[in-house]
Amino acid sequence: MVSARILLRATFVGLSLQFALAGIGHFSPWVAVHLFVFGRMMISATAGYLYAMDFGRGFAVGALGGALAGGLCVVPAVGLSVLFGDTYASMVAIGTGISILTGGVGGLFGQIAANLRKLGF
Repeated sequence: MVSARILLRATFVGLSLQFALAGIGHFSPWVAVHLFVFGRMMISATAGYLYAMDFGRGFAVGALGGALAGGLCVVPAVGLSVLFGDTYASMVAIGTGISILTGGVGGLFGQIAANLRKLGF
């Protein structure tokens, strides 16, 4: 039911942005303290949005694919931040759960965008 090709593309975009955030946060402590959680949430929501907007076959499938894209793109980046020493190891589970949720919400909004695109907006 979930398109693996579209999921891979959305996850790749999210993963690239997550790695960029982890690298910037490693060299800028202000970013690590103030933007890690919010930035990771927004990147996961964007990955979910991109998945559902491209797939466009219903809210349930869009939210599921968005949740998968949001969760898959954050795990390696949080692991990298843990290896850098910028994040606690407990944030892998917490950050993944939050990113799955925000990816699913992004998927719902992506389905709305797909519906609007079909209507010609």
